[in-house]
Amino acid sequence: MNSNLFSPLQLRGLTQSNRIVIGPMSQYSAVNGSATDWHMQHIGHLSLSGAGLFMIEATSVAPEGRVSHGCLGLYSNENEAALKRVVEFCRGFSSMPFGIQLAHSGRKGSGHAPWEGRGTLQADESPWQVVGPSQIPLTKDWAVPVELDREGMERIKRTFVDAALRSDRIGIELVELHAAHGYLLHQFLSPLSNVRTDGYGGSLERRMRFPLEVVEAVRAAWPADKPLGVRISATDWVDGGFSPEEAVVFSAELKQIGCDYICVSTGGLDPMARIPVEPGYQLSFASQIKREVDIPTRAAGLVISAAQAEEIVASGTSDAVVLARAFLDNPRWVWHAAEALGVTLAYPKQYERAHTSKWPGARLIRGN
Repeated sequence: MNSNLFSPLQLRGLTQSNRIVIGPMSQYSAVNGSATDWHMQHIGHLSLSGAGLFMIEATSVAPEGRVSHGCLGLYSNENEAALKRVVEFCRGFSSMPFGIQLAHSGRKGSGHAPWEGRGTLQADESPWQVVGPSQIPLTKDWAVPVELDREGMERIKRTFVDAALRSDRIGIELVELHAAHGYLLHQFLSPLSNVRTDGYGGSLERRMRFPLEVVEAVRAAWPADKPLGVRISATDWVDGGFSPEEAVVFSAELKQIGCDYICVSTGGLDPMARIPVEPGYQLSFASQIKREVDIPTRAAGLVISAAQAEEIVASGTSDAVVLARAFLDNPRWVWHAAEALGVTLAYPKQYERAHTSKWPGARLIRGN
């Protein structure tokens, strides 16, 4: 059968073979921001999955932009060399293109990895000073951020540009800027975390100003034939927070300055937000932005089945789907989705013996 999910997607000079994106998944396994052998195996085995694009995890543009000591970074020559080693290794046996999500944690930084409890680093754990648009901590137990002045904002803008240039030298095909999940750019957008009284706070126009400056600077430095996207949280799920209507306005501004797609997520700014998590719970926001802004979108949030993913693309709800933990659970999700949708997908030659056409066990395992 013809499948919309397995049709190609063109963004500038990048052609994805299908509409399935492996989302950025923080591994908290870097050393001083540098990728390790864990990244080699993690990215390596998923680069054989058959997805149309692999997004490298949220990658900090500065040491103080990390969430934890284990977060990946791209702010030093050592970071660049370590990540290039991983990408070149994967390119030896996979043609899957790579994107990278560049991020700054802002007030959400200087914390523990999830398996360490996620709390803020204590005095004996080498914490660092967090920054933000205003002096509002993530929680009452978190460090109070230093309010960024104009010099600090310019410095951070340069770190985003520098990280994008490093990404290009590595050979990465796509950059996505993280303006979601309570990270620094999202903190500027939300009136819950941005109470500034200067030109960067107050009205939506002013709250958007710094994130738009960052995107514009990166677009100018990033090669013209390579796509640039932005991930946003379309709602904070909190009264008085960043809203879907504001997300539409922000997305329209991003389109105007050369952004090629919007990856639509939600939440992450307020740990106490009540989010109605269920399959496809963020789809309406992606659909609204695609329809009202006329820009390609990626849909994320409990996209779990092949039929669901096919319907998202076929209906025009979104141009691509992003799966993350689904790939941790099942690294062969794409293969099985192709089977379910009647699509013939090439396997690596070393794994062809497991194809459903050559191994009866495949049908038995999946109850066919």
